[in-house]
Amino acid sequence: MPADLTRFRTARVAHLATADAEGHPRLVPVTFAVADDLAVYIAIDHKPKTTRDLRRLRDIRANPAVSILVDHYDEDWAKLWWTRADGTATILDDPADMRAPVDLLVAKYPQYQEIRPAGPVIAVDVARWLGWTAAT
Repeated sequence: MPADLTRFRTARVAHLATADAEGHPRLVPVTFAVADDLAVYIAIDHKPKTTRDLRRLRDIRANPAVSILVDHYDEDWAKLWWTRADGTATILDDPADMRAPVDLLVAKYPQYQEIRPAGPVIAVDVARWLGWTAAT
């Protein structure tokens, strides 16, 4: 596990990488929460979307291998860093299964305290943490 996992945990936005059954990649910004350094949760929330049948969900159903990237850019390149979680995603849509992950998201994002994400929730079982930092 990279030393900069704390940076990953506290970041406000990450980028979820999925691929469909044919391997066509897709990247989307997401809000997320980390549980016990073993799982990352991403909820489908109330923000406007053109459909509830999101491509990221279809991709995960076809190909559950995903990556989640958090990074930091600065004009001072000595401050650059990134951390990535690679794992296997599943889609939680049972309210009982979604409760604890949504509670983590509500605790991290004040916006969710007014309107809790209704789901589904993407649960990523992290198999590998990778990271890099320019600081030595």
